[in-house]
Amino acid sequence: MLDYDKEADAYDVTRGGEPRAAAAADAVLSLVPQETQSLLDVACGTGIVTRRLAAGRPGLRVVGADAAYGMARRAAARIPGAVLLADSRRLPFADGEFDAVTSVWLLHLVDGPDDVRAVVAECARVLRPGGVYVTTVDKAAAHDVGSDIDAVLVPRPRRPAQDRADRVETYAVEHGLSPAGQARFRGYGQGRSPRGTAADLRRGWYTQLPPGEPLTEHFAVRLEELPDQEVPRPDPEFTLRAFRKPVAG
Repeated sequence: MLDYDKEADAYDVTRGGEPRAAAAADAVLSLVPQETQSLLDVACGTGIVTRRLAAGRPGLRVVGADAAYGMARRAAARIPGAVLLADSRRLPFADGEFDAVTSVWLLHLVDGPDDVRAVVAECARVLRPGGVYVTTVDKAAAHDVGSDIDAVLVPRPRRPAQDRADRVETYAVEHGLSPAGQARFRGYGQGRSPRGTAADLRRGWYTQLPPGEPLTEHFAVRLEELPDQEVPRPDPEFTLRAFRKPVAG
């Protein structure tokens, strides 16, 4: 896994920047009821999406939380006074404190099903009755766009997808939430090129392919044999799922 403290300063530039953030925020807000007054963005990262959530809904109180100091520092510069360090599995908020909770590009990063359950449980706990939890699902699958790069990488070893939509829904239902809609948005600027993907392999971005291993180098060489080395293939399309906490009685 990436060291997000070290990656913080370059993170946005390498992941679509403002266009991707705008698409993500617009899609999230399409699933958040207009009457929502408070929103917690769990694992807010650099705050590039969080800031747009706040700007897109005047009057909405937005709070960001992230476990990585480097990320939280960047986010705090974007939304001063509204960001804190926090583990998404143990959120420092009261039960039912927020009208909406979001976790964009988080669940695919956690170590296993127990941690996904813990994150979903915490998001459900701090959500008020009638509120909505919105999260990305199936992130890794979104990057498989049917390109020649994907064809080369098909046989690579893969980490189990912790954010599979069916599993996330199961965990949400276990914690009292009900499905409440979905949306999709384009990952602007994240279309992969052969040369860039080979470089990512060699720097350890693929968790099951350690840098320097023969299998890692095998895939990198195969990618370098593809045409149009610098040309990005299509951007991914990310999926959001929304879940509502029922009102008691």
